[in-house]
Amino acid sequence: MAETINQWSVITIVISGLVLLLGVYFIKRGNREAHMRAMLTASALATIFLVLYLTRLGLGYEKKYVGPNHGAYIALLISHIILAAANLPLALLALWNAWKGLQAAGNLGNIDSPAARPYFAKHRAWVRWTVPVWIYVAVTGWIIYLLLGKYGEVIKGA
Repeated sequence: MAETINQWSVITIVISGLVLLLGVYFIKRGNREAHMRAMLTASALATIFLVLYLTRLGLGYEKKYVGPNHGAYIALLISHIILAAANLPLALLALWNAWKGLQAAGNLGNIDSPAARPYFAKHRAWVRWTVPVWIYVAVTGWIIYLLLGKYGEVIKGA
């Protein structure tokens, strides 16, 4: 069961990363509604990933890296863990400011209103950090998954 949960967690985070990139594409094209939908979808999928990941760990399914270049793998893993932990509050702050801005605006067509402008300015400031960190965490997570698929050894009773 833990292996199946592991596979679904990977599927959700891969799709989340792809939808995140789609959301960035949409906002660069000025399509605010598609951007909002994409980012909410990416956030929901990332949340599902986190629940599945923690469930998998709770079931005792963990892999140990036994491949070459152990030091490089550990450096990648540490950077991934630190930035993944940092990404949660970054994403929550970005979402919070977008939500407050949307509430102040009343609708997406009115986000340039004086009441909404400060929230969306904060949203944009936060996403300048959040999106690159999220992409890094997603890509390094995929790399770690592939490395553990090739060089991982399941830890029994972890």
